[in-house]
Amino acid sequence: MSFIVYPAIDIRDGRVVRLKQGDYAQETRYAATPVELALDYAQAGAHWLHLVDLDAAKAGGYTLAGMVAEIKSRSDLKVQSGGGVRSEFDVETLLQAGVDRVVVGSLAVREPQRVMHWIKQFGAQHLCIALDTRCDAQGIWRLPTHGWTETAGEALFDLLQHYRDVGLRHLLCTDIDRDGMLSGPNVDLYAALAQRAPEVGVLASGGVSALTDIVAVRTVGAAGVVLGKSLLEGKFTCAEALAC
Repeated sequence: MSFIVYPAIDIRDGRVVRLKQGDYAQETRYAATPVELALDYAQAGAHWLHLVDLDAAKAGGYTLAGMVAEIKSRSDLKVQSGGGVRSEFDVETLLQAGVDRVVVGSLAVREPQRVMHWIKQFGAQHLCIALDTRCDAQGIWRLPTHGWTETAGEALFDLLQHYRDVGLRHLLCTDIDRDGMLSGPNVDLYAALAQRAPEVGVLASGGVSALTDIVAVRTVGAAGVVLGKSLLEGKFTCAEALAC
C-alpha cells in the first residue's frame, strides 16, 4: 500500500479557512482562493486533494460541486471530500459531482449500520470513514459527536472492527486534541490502528507540524497523511511533504 499525502482545504463561505479543534468560533482565514490553492498543490506533485465543506458540515447540502468540477477540469487531482454527508442522496450527489472518495464523519458513529450499507452499495473504494477520537481518563479512545460535545457509546476500536467486517478500506482518524494545534501527531494511535486493521488504509490527521511527523506516521504503518494548517502556515511545502 503506497503512502499518500493529502493536502487539505477546508472551505467556509467560499474561502480557505482552518478551525482550531473543530470550533467554528476559532476560525483562521487565508488569502488564497480554494481553486488556485488546489492547483498549486497539483503543480507541486500532489495526486489527491482532501476538500472539506464546512458550510455543509454545519447546515447540510453540499456546496462545492462547482468547485470540484473546476479543480478536476484544470488538474489531474483526485478528490476526497465530505462535509454534512447525512444520506444516500448526499453520497450520490458528491460522486456525481466528480468526487472520487466521499468522507462520512459523524453519521458513521451515530448510524453505523446505515453507513456500512453504503460501503456495500457504493463500493469501499469510494467511501472513507472519518472517526474523530479523544482518549479518556481510562485510556480508552472514545468517539465524541455533535461538535465533539457528546460521546458515542461504542469505543474507537470496537466500531472499527464492525467496519472491517464489511470491507472498509479507508479510515481517516483525527486525534481531536491535536487538531489544528501543530503539536505533533499521535504516532501511538496510528501505530495501534495499523496493527489492529492492517488491511485498512489509515490516514493520519491532526497535529502535523514538521516533515519528521510525516515520516513518523508513515513508519508506523499509516497509509497516508492529511495536511492542513502545516501547509497553510508554511511549516514546509507540499513538494517537501511529497518527498518524504
